Amino acid sequence: MTVNISEVVAAAHEAGVKLIRFEYCDVSGIARTKAVHVAQLEHKLLEGVSLTRAQMSINLLEQMVPIEGFEPVGEIRLVPDPSTFTVLPWAPGSASVLCDQLGHDRLNWGACGRSYLKGIIERAANHGISVQATFENEWYLAREVEGKYLPFDLHDHAPVYSSIGHDLNNDLMIETVDALVAQGIVVEAAINEFGAGQQEISIRHSNALAAADNQMKFRDTIRGVALRHGLLASFAPKPYPEQVGSGAHLHFSLWDLAGTTSLLYDKTAEGGLSKIGRHFIAGVAEHLPALVALTTPSYNSYRRLQPSAWSSATTAWGFDNKEAALRVCSPFFKREEQSFNIEFKTSDASANPYLALGAIIAAGLDGIERELDPGEPSEHDPAHLSAEELARGKVRPLPTSMSAGLDQLEADEFLVGTLGEFLTRCYLGVRRSEAEAFAAEDLDFEIRNHFYRF
Repeated sequence: MTVNISEVVAAAHEAGVKLIRFEYCDVSGIARTKAVHVAQLEHKLLEGVSLTRAQMSINLLEQMVPIEGFEPVGEIRLVPDPSTFTVLPWAPGSASVLCDQLGHDRLNWGACGRSYLKGIIERAANHGISVQATFENEWYLAREVEGKYLPFDLHDHAPVYSSIGHDLNNDLMIETVDALVAQGIVVEAAINEFGAGQQEISIRHSNALAAADNQMKFRDTIRGVALRHGLLASFAPKPYPEQVGSGAHLHFSLWDLAGTTSLLYDKTAEGGLSKIGRHFIAGVAEHLPALVALTTPSYNSYRRLQPSAWSSATTAWGFDNKEAALRVCSPFFKREEQSFNIEFKTSDASANPYLALGAIIAAGLDGIERELDPGEPSEHDPAHLSAEELARGKVRPLPTSMSAGLDQLEADEFLVGTLGEFLTRCYLGVRRSEAEAFAAEDLDFEIRNHFYRF
């Protein structure tokens, strides 16, 4: 949808907006923003807002990491996409727009995640492929009491999918889904999850760029509405080591450029999975040990990536196998082609959604270009498969630490090539500084500094 500047300015005034947040996502997965007054909106929508190059070298702990090309010398611009303008229902007088990071030549300066995803989308289009996707998020609700984050739940824990669990958070969840809908996001389902105070909301798929934009808006909305209720919402992958982890499972499907014919579904094929779909899965699986540095990238992420934890610790794929990294989801009755999709489970909300989704699509396209074979689908939990079964499925273990994941990414020439040397240097520099910092501290430090960042 094309929206021009005058329409955005008119909408802001009509809604009584005073401050507009120009938002972007840094390489640590943190949503950052600079707000402008509505009186400045018209020309700022055109020229953007200034941002020091050094801002992209800030890590999760707010430390500026010394990286060549990312010193506090020179500026870029946060240039908004007018179509992403949203009035924020939980923040009276406020709105937001999502931005590309551009140089003075109005081109990607080399370290813009949103521009990276745009480039990968164009690469897919050159193959006659368009991607539909959505992130399915889990998070914890908590109260901060004497410096501790206590799960917001019944004393003995409301059972998963229980009526009492829904009653406990009814008002908050109704306000949350209303806030999402008001921003044009289609809500499909809301449940109370396995963990104490853990929630999940599923939203409808969109084109790939809108899916990543929606992930930014979704996290902002969940946290903003929770604060109005005196609660904190944590998207940290494992904020409570004794509880189940929180993922941001990525569901995606492949379509022709018109968006009318699924390239993933073939009713004559095994499980309905097309030949192109098998190649795409094979590409993602081949690069998965490196992809986790982008899709489950934080130090805390690796507490979630454990065997038999519904998050996957291997490169396995399968049909409706919730222990596989890539689950081919069974379609719905009378909507087989429309609902056929793949769930990528090795994903959490500590990721920059533009980098994560872009890298997954790039890996899948590599599988298509090279006509890779994914091996046999896993029919059981990979932790219980024999060595022979693992070999037939081409199943390999995933990295078990942040540092190991970053090593795999650095060694993956294909993925590094898609990111480019400049963005790769920034990403590895920032993330390695986090890995070193957290490795030197205790568990309490890790949880405290992951809990509210994402």
